[in-house]
Amino acid sequence: MALDLGALALKYTGLAVSDHDSIVAINIFIALLCGCIVFGHLLEGNRWVNESTTALVLGLITGGVILICTKGVNSRILIFSEDIFFIYLLPPIIFNAGFQVKKKQFFRNFATIILFGAAGTLISFVIITFGAMGLFSKLDVGPLELGDYLAIGAIFSATDSVCTLQVLNQDEAPLLYSLVFGEGVVNDATSVVLFNAIQNIDINHFDVFVLLQFIGKFLYLFFTSTVLGVAAGLLSAYIIKKLCFARHSTDREVAIMILMAYLSYMLSMLLDLSGILTVFFCGIVMSHYTWHNVTESSRVTTK
Repeated sequence: MALDLGALALKYTGLAVSDHDSIVAINIFIALLCGCIVFGHLLEGNRWVNESTTALVLGLITGGVILICTKGVNSRILIFSEDIFFIYLLPPIIFNAGFQVKKKQFFRNFATIILFGAAGTLISFVIITFGAMGLFSKLDVGPLELGDYLAIGAIFSATDSVCTLQVLNQDEAPLLYSLVFGEGVVNDATSVVLFNAIQNIDINHFDVFVLLQFIGKFLYLFFTSTVLGVAAGLLSAYIIKKLCFARHSTDREVAIMILMAYLSYMLSMLLDLSGILTVFFCGIVMSHYTWHNVTESSRVTTK
């Protein structure tokens, strides 16, 4: 009995220590976010330093301080779970990007955006894949299969346009901003779709049929994800228009918009589609249709 109580006490002690570490990490993370917002605002008019640079410098300084103060013991105190990012943080970021995008400028250059974001990503994917094959064979890297090289090509063909968008001013260069922004979203979605397509087909027995299957899988994931997002946006507009939530509470309108967008993302992930594409086009459709069916107070809240 005493041994059982001792084991139980040790178990709860371990849980308490783990919870304490998590709380410390969350506090540091939130403090860093506040610091990024404050310093980014103060340096907003600076020519040489922007918000992205501020966040990068703060992160490097904080990481260095933690590493020095703990002598490497708690160097992984701010370890970040990819599940938290993909499930809780990414959907609202992409939805806001689609909801706030200037639709006229975006769709006016839609062909160019698709050319850069989809076709350009495919070209980068092919070049990186064959480059990795040649480079790794010369470096005598461990035995890799064709699927591994294709996965490397899909991962490294994804680019991050956040820093570029921080430098550009949407009002001063609307065309360039629209192209870079749209290419970034489509590029990320294309890379994810490529990676998922690689995982879902048999690469080991590569022939013309597998190539056609790969292209078909890519097109299926790309267009199905887009259609799902558009359908979710239209459904939210129909529900809000027909049920007249404003008679009772405007909060329900906003809640339906947020929940429908999040549902579209999670449903896309459940069906092994691209959640990024789905929630992005859901945001575009909601800003064009759903937003015009809500009350004035809800419009102010969502905008």
